[in-house]
Amino acid sequence: PISPQTGEPVQALLRRLRALQGERAEAYRLLEQGHRAYLSSAPHYDFPRYRQLVHEITVAFNSISREVLSIAGRLQDELARPDLAQHLSRLQEREQEKLQLTARLQLAQQQAQDQPHVDAHQQEVLIKTIEAISEILQDLKYDSEEAE
Repeated sequence: PISPQTGEPVQALLRRLRALQGERAEAYRLLEQGHRAYLSSAPHYDFPRYRQLVHEITVAFNSISREVLSIAGRLQDELARPDLAQHLSRLQEREQEKLQLTARLQLAQQQAQDQPHVDAHQQEVLIKTIEAISEILQDLKYDSEEAE
């Protein structure tokens, strides 16, 4: 049961969360695009450019993560929605895992290009993590609809 006073702030925070997830998706798109460009520069890889891109993406991810954690804190402490805050905590854990897996997969892609042997297992683990993120977002959507 949600009080009418907290329904609108909860929805505003969840709209901001959706925007942040969109920013995260765009950052992944840029990272993937940059990685493809990096791989295409073989055998003389343009590592300084790729390293700068990774730095910029890391800064963006850190900023997004801080804001998501802030939203989770407000849901928990100010708006009495620990259920939604828990979804955001799970989301953050999976997003961190996804980023680590993405980095490993990109390294594996470079190694596969340099010494052809693809590690399909890492790609499979990444796909399962992305699916878990989608499930968390669906749970969050379902549980937050009662706030409307």
